[in-house]
Amino acid sequence: MQVVTDMPIQIDGENLTVEDIVLVSRQQREAVLAESAKTGIEASREVIERVLQAGESVYGVNTGFGDLSQVCIEPADIEQLQVNLIRSHSVGVGGLLHPEIVRAMMLLRANALAKGYSAVRKEVIESLLGMLNANVTPAVPEQGSVGSSGDLAPLAHMALVVMGEGEAFIGDKIVSGQEALKKAKLKPLRLQAKEGVALINGTQCMSAIGALVSHDAMNLVRDASIAASMSLEALRGTRAALDERIHSVRPHEGQSDIARILRLLLGDSEINRSHVDCGKVQDAYSLRCIPQVLGASLDTIRYVRSILETEINSATDNPLVFAEDGSVVSGGNFHGQPVALAMDFLGIALSEIASIAERRINRLVNPNLSELPAFLTTKGGLESGMMIAQYTAAALVSENKILAHPASVDSIPTSADQEDHVSMGTIAARKARKILENSTNVVAIEYLCAAQGLELLAPLTTSDPLQRALAAIRGQVKTLKDDRALYKDISGIRDLMRSRSIVSAAEEITGFLLEE
Repeated sequence: MQVVTDMPIQIDGENLTVEDIVLVSRQQREAVLAESAKTGIEASREVIERVLQAGESVYGVNTGFGDLSQVCIEPADIEQLQVNLIRSHSVGVGGLLHPEIVRAMMLLRANALAKGYSAVRKEVIESLLGMLNANVTPAVPEQGSVGSSGDLAPLAHMALVVMGEGEAFIGDKIVSGQEALKKAKLKPLRLQAKEGVALINGTQCMSAIGALVSHDAMNLVRDASIAASMSLEALRGTRAALDERIHSVRPHEGQSDIARILRLLLGDSEINRSHVDCGKVQDAYSLRCIPQVLGASLDTIRYVRSILETEINSATDNPLVFAEDGSVVSGGNFHGQPVALAMDFLGIALSEIASIAERRINRLVNPNLSELPAFLTTKGGLESGMMIAQYTAAALVSENKILAHPASVDSIPTSADQEDHVSMGTIAARKARKILENSTNVVAIEYLCAAQGLELLAPLTTSDPLQRALAAIRGQVKTLKDDRALYKDISGIRDLMRSRSIVSAAEEITGFLLEE
């Protein structure tokens, strides 16, 4: 177990942020149940206990599930019902979700339960948080959720380990859930009435993926802005299209922000002064419309983040318990439609970041458009330079076009048509994550080509911020003088992007480019 020195994240169902999720899922920050949440948790549990004593029929508590909701369960079988629910719903297939996604999912489920409308004992929440803090991560298959009655299959695989069943990661090793808990000195939890359905009814898988992707998407915008600035400079583009007056009369926030960022990054330079009297009136759209295109993606990312910030602090299981009047109400907060639409939109926005970046890569390697040596090598013919790097970018962009088709426009009935409209939100989230990965690689390729292009303009130099960015790249990836396998260069730049090294280097001059 990692020793955590920073303050724990307080889980109360109301105030969790995307940054908190990143800290817990990736940096193993400790998470604890807030004292302020315990009263509401206990009050909702008391309602269920009273309902059971009164013999009232409540969905998922003393009835079957889905189309079996008309089947009444005998009091002696109520606890077994919850165990059976978890076991029967653990039907995921495919590869395993990345452990950071599962950790985020556990945190989000604990947070939703802490809101105080799910009627679980606080021990359920503390079990999830105990597993998180001990780095016990359930092994969760990535396929099997249609995103309607919550992420049933993924959350069931998570809940198996809470019960001491299933499988879990301890470090890089997968062991039985029972062994994982034993090694962490944790005890399996015997679920009581309502607790199984509360654990698996919710949107926490799609929301976990979405939160991490939205966080990384904001970082990608920063890198995409720097890479685009380097390309514009290497292609000797004009700064006229960045004029603040242009963007003030079409005041989309993202567009104005990207134009401001590019002005900060480009400033003035020897390269800029060298073509001031070239006679070129305007550039191609991939250069001239960087603020408009990248800015629209930024606005979309911010919108998606706002949807997720609402969702991650919502009660999303069924039924919900309202302790103030003792009512238990069945509804549909588990339906993933808000997240599904947002994830599809995010995938489209990320695809566009890559699409316009690939067009700039093409201009950089094409001597008819760049006025640079063909394919950014001085030994064209004998050497291919960056030729095939553009092929890879083109392949990734084309793959994104297929992935960006919205999952949320599809639906297929489940549970004997009881659940006759589903969201496909988890599929949308998984697609968005893959699009993010592809788009990150495209921006890495743009960095690779733009850095080479800038150096081919020597002895002319670029702006101070871009010189810092270039130096950060060259600390990892050397100038291409002779053909070599470029996959390591692309991977190296991707590592720099992940650590925010290039952005941090530029921000030493500009200050923060973009607030969260």
